[in-house]
Parts: sequence; C-alpha cells; structure tokens
Amino acid sequence: MPAIDDVRDLLRDWSIEVREFSEPTPTSETAARAVGCSVGEIAKSILILVGGKAVLVVTSGDTRVRSSRLKEFMGLTGKVRFPQAEDVVLHTGYAPGGVCPFLLPPRLPVLIDSSMRRFPRVYAAAGNAHSAVPITIEQLLAITGGTEADVCEQIPGA
Repeated sequence: MPAIDDVRDLLRDWSIEVREFSEPTPTSETAARAVGCSVGEIAKSILILVGGKAVLVVTSGDTRVRSSRLKEFMGLTGKVRFPQAEDVVLHTGYAPGGVCPFLLPPRLPVLIDSSMRRFPRVYAAAGNAHSAVPITIEQLLAITGGTEADVCEQIPGA
C-alpha cells in the first residue's frame, strides 16, 4: 500500500506540495474545513464497481457520479455498486478516507470529471485521512494518466 511519503516523493518531481493536517480529512466536508476552501474544490476519489469492474472517478466534492453516464462513457454494463472497505483497499491500495488518485494499480481506470474545471486548482487526498494536495486538472490528468470525462452532476443544494 502506498504511503503518504511515497505520494510526496512522486509529487516532489512536479513541485507539488503535500499538506498534512492535525484534523481528519476523510470526507469532502472535513477536507474543505481543514484546507479552508469550498466543498466543490475538494477532489474526491470514488471507487465504483460496474458489473464487477472497478473504476476510480475523481470529481468535485459537491457532485455525485451518474451511473448511466459512467456506464455509457466506459462502455460497461451491469449493476453499479459502491465497494466495501476491503474492496477499496484491494482495487486502489488505499484505505477508505485516504484514497487518492496517485500511485494506483495500472489496471485501474481513472476518470477525471470535468466538473472540477470550475476551479483553478482542487485539493486531492495524498494517501491518508489527514492530507490534501493543491493541484490543477491538467496536473491530475498528466500525473495519473487519467481520462477527462463528464460523468457527474452537481448535488442539489450543495
């Protein structure tokens, strides 16, 4: 399982700072409070299983994944479900609350949702539940090798 120091080493080459906080950051709301930004500026990493195939979606904290859009974009069929904690570790190498888009297994597809383009930078987790990384969408795409997609919608009232 990658550790925050592994993520820090990777991002150092990109001149990106890993920030650690004394307060926990496992949800978009707690991360936004720790960072001092809006919930929408938090880049949450969500593992979703579609017909047994794992996909990681990185999206704004004030959005939710639309199953139909995800299935259509990925060309997948089958039931969409959120994984159990052990599935998250198995597919990402990270524990829930600290899943980040960096140093993932190469077989895991990563989608970077275009909803984050509203912001000049967003804050992604760095491998534990007390971290955040200020990063641009272009950097996210380059570092993760992810694909930009429009698979999410804003949560009403968020």
